[in-house]
Amino acid sequence: MGRATNSAMQAQPNSALQASAKNVQRYVGDVMLNCVVSPSAFTHCRAVIVSGDPGNPCGHSLLHTGGGWYVHVACENTVPRFMSEGGYKRYLRENSMREIRRWPIKVPDPHGAHRKLQELLARKWLWLGIPNNCVSFVKEVVRAGGSKAGMYFNCPSADAFA
Repeated sequence: MGRATNSAMQAQPNSALQASAKNVQRYVGDVMLNCVVSPSAFTHCRAVIVSGDPGNPCGHSLLHTGGGWYVHVACENTVPRFMSEGGYKRYLRENSMREIRRWPIKVPDPHGAHRKLQELLARKWLWLGIPNNCVSFVKEVVRAGGSKAGMYFNCPSADAFA
């Protein structure tokens, strides 16, 4: 075996390790087959705005409910994801994000919001950028509960969730 061949073989495992390190998925929450959020949790709702991925000046929006649950859509054409308080901290850490603001949301009909969340959990979210994004998801859930809250521009860092 020549020197060049031996060097190439030794370099192979390192490049494979580097490639596999790049493919490590960051935590975005857990798929929830059974909705653990109770209707009463919607009496304490917040739209949570966090910084976005690199290249995303708008940031990201999650719904925080009573009981310490966070729910959001994080990826294109996937089901919504849930996180506990510990999971939310892990999400921020692994994605190099920071919390920007929490907007309180009044939900007059918690059962309506709960039904909508259960409905949305059963299907993939069609992500269409600004017109149908993470803000749209939060807005759809709380409006099903009778809230008028939302964002005009669907850009969390540039708009109030009111």
